[in-house]
Amino acid sequence: MATDPAELIHRAQAWLAEDPDPETQDELSKLIEAEDTDELAARFAGTLQFGTAGLRGELGAGPMRMNRSVVIRAAAGLAAYLKAQGDGSGLVVIGYDARHKSADFARDTAAVMVGAGLRAAVLPRPLPTPVLAFAIRHLGAVAGVEVTASHNPPRDNGYKVYLGDGSQIVPPADGEIAAEIAAVRSLGDVPRPEAGWETLDETVLDAYLARTDAVLTPGSPRDTKVVYTPMHGVGRDTLVAAFARAGFPAPTVVAEQAEPHPDFPTVAFPNPEEPGAMDLAFATARDRGAAGVDIVIANDPDADRCAVAVPAPGTPDGWRMLRGDEVGALLAAHLVSKRASGTFATTIVSSQLMSRIAAGASLPYEETLTGFKWLARVDGLRYAFEEALGYCVDPEGVRDKDGITAALLITELAAELKQSGRTLTDLLDDLALEFGLHATDQLSVRVEDLSLITDAMHRLRAQPPTALAGLSVTRADDLNRGTETLPPTDGLRYYLSGSPEAGIEAARVVVRPSGTEPKLKCYLEVVVPVPSAEALPEARTKADATLASIKADLSEAAGI
Repeated sequence: MATDPAELIHRAQAWLAEDPDPETQDELSKLIEAEDTDELAARFAGTLQFGTAGLRGELGAGPMRMNRSVVIRAAAGLAAYLKAQGDGSGLVVIGYDARHKSADFARDTAAVMVGAGLRAAVLPRPLPTPVLAFAIRHLGAVAGVEVTASHNPPRDNGYKVYLGDGSQIVPPADGEIAAEIAAVRSLGDVPRPEAGWETLDETVLDAYLARTDAVLTPGSPRDTKVVYTPMHGVGRDTLVAAFARAGFPAPTVVAEQAEPHPDFPTVAFPNPEEPGAMDLAFATARDRGAAGVDIVIANDPDADRCAVAVPAPGTPDGWRMLRGDEVGALLAAHLVSKRASGTFATTIVSSQLMSRIAAGASLPYEETLTGFKWLARVDGLRYAFEEALGYCVDPEGVRDKDGITAALLITELAAELKQSGRTLTDLLDDLALEFGLHATDQLSVRVEDLSLITDAMHRLRAQPPTALAGLSVTRADDLNRGTETLPPTDGLRYYLSGSPEAGIEAARVVVRPSGTEPKLKCYLEVVVPVPSAEALPEARTKADATLASIKADLSEAAGI
């Protein structure tokens, strides 16, 4: 990290001399002229690190920001990696969302690939991430790039890399690509022709939409009335087309959030999980009247995630957002009812309920590290989900989370239940009766100073809690060391004893830094036996109280 002001200015001037973007040129010029060494120090403190999430960061000038210079280097590193793997004449497919600079980054990537001797094809317009993941396998590409920051704030963008199997990169590929990026000395060394790549037509989207039908049962009920929001992202047209193909009634789209908008003007964070993000969707559902809407569905901006809400009479909104764990269990139960075969998988931070659903159906079950880059690689995978609203219901078509096909499948389930006078909430009750109530919650702390996360993890390792909410910690795993089934990762996992007196069967806590946001995330789960339907309200009360107590004790132990 450069701290000498003269050295900072020199490095900034050298970067400026190569910057191909007039906007970031102007931005950096002003910082240099103002001799704003604090801001320059932040932007030149290193380089934005390429890892298993690819690149993601704030837009702006300098090597610690997302910009065309950084993207060109990343593309050159990926091209060099592919050539070293013997794929130097292969096809790279590139998709992008509607964020600021996404189209520019996609075009730069295509130019770099062609300049390196590879072939490149760009999706016809901003489209959902799962369309790109599908296109890689459909077109026989050796790699794919999606320019997106998913559900991050408007100031961010990102660069997600897939290999030819249609799955996101994992070690050691990420490190090898990062080394090739670091070897790029100058942008002048990176050929970038003005043309030579293909812009795909609608055929690839049509093929994806044709594949979405495969997740539904022919002849199944389709009478579900849905309110839908794409959250200012790129999901609307694809989801509406998929619903039409499937024969579902056209969803009512939230008007204020229907059009793609890179500033996401109606939400603080364009993530259905964030407080307030679903308010307009709930308002639209209320306007249509209780009898007019069965469920509310939301995609995040790149439509790889799917959120679901159900009617909740007596609550202020009239609707309740289901947790990702609840939707994951509902889809698992639905697939079991369809006699699905193959492995069901989820991550170590997601609810353990699916393990019981899979066992009850005599299906293989696996747990992986967080992220679909791991889930997609499970042998014999039939279905995977993670608590962060990600679901893979057609792994042969899309080896990643897919918010479009997940929306279709949950809508089919709602229609089947509706036909018999039941709801998604009723099915959740059935699962609690059969397998125990698996109640989950999350303690998530967003920070400006990343050292606070490091300090919290250090504190928990130095003084691990011996009890949380009065439940003894019976086993503590430092996931940094890895396990028999998991590679090392920065995380801590605690298993807690049950309490027959309190009516608690067991509990579990997992703590980890987020891989995509400046957050410390703590995932909590409590299991409560439910002997009868009449006992459900009391079980929920017990679970809620225990989760609140675990959250308070964990917060104190971590110093957050």
